[in-house]
Amino acid sequence: MSHIPRKRFGQNFLQDQGVIQGIIAAIDPRPGDVLVEIGPGLAALTEPLMLRAGRLHVVEIDRDIVSHLSARFSPDQLVIHNADALKFDFAALAGEINPGGAIRLAGNLPYNISTPLLFHLAGFGAAIADMHFMLQKEVVDRMVAEPGTADYGRLSVMLQVRFNMDKVLDVPPTAFYPPPKVDSSVVRMMPWPTPPWPVGDLDALEKLVTTAFGQRRKTIRNNLKGIADDAQLAAAGIEPGWRPENVNVGQYVALANLLAAC
Repeated sequence: MSHIPRKRFGQNFLQDQGVIQGIIAAIDPRPGDVLVEIGPGLAALTEPLMLRAGRLHVVEIDRDIVSHLSARFSPDQLVIHNADALKFDFAALAGEINPGGAIRLAGNLPYNISTPLLFHLAGFGAAIADMHFMLQKEVVDRMVAEPGTADYGRLSVMLQVRFNMDKVLDVPPTAFYPPPKVDSSVVRMMPWPTPPWPVGDLDALEKLVTTAFGQRRKTIRNNLKGIADDAQLAAAGIEPGWRPENVNVGQYVALANLLAAC
């Protein structure tokens, strides 16, 4: 298929066979797995995923690519959902194709919508067994960052509270057509079977964390002035003079839960 990559869809097509095999090995699809690929593009991952699992669902916004995939693969092998992943209900799909179970997600995510898409997917909880995504390397570094590092921030806290995550491999720009201007990485995301930091109100936690990281150079005391006093910070195990990146996920959760109870 001759397809001109569309900038508005953030299309960069994976073509390096070594990288493709590395990603497939990380996902390790098994026969009967209920797999959903986001953004199949020209089927670099689609075909090996489908061959390993036996059947595959894909979510694709580009109608030209949908037409190509429909002509290339049988509907018994490939089920195509022509939709915007940012608006797609993955929980409803899970209920339809694996009642009472969960789905596995994979894909080379469009870098221009990666952060909002990650937050959208994070809302589906028990409907997802695991996720393997190609993303901009700096985004993955922020996702898996440890407290006390420059990469640690809102994205780190709000995803780590929901998922156990690790970076699987780094991917150079030369693995794609056209080559992006950034390096890429593959991340594995697995919902916690039992959350290590139970959250009373996720929306309240997100507002707290967003405010805390609003000005990274200021102390947590200053950033949360009028929201939490020194005694409340101390009760959550937080030193008021710390910078926001020094507060770990459990401490943010403890503070959010404490403030919600006041």
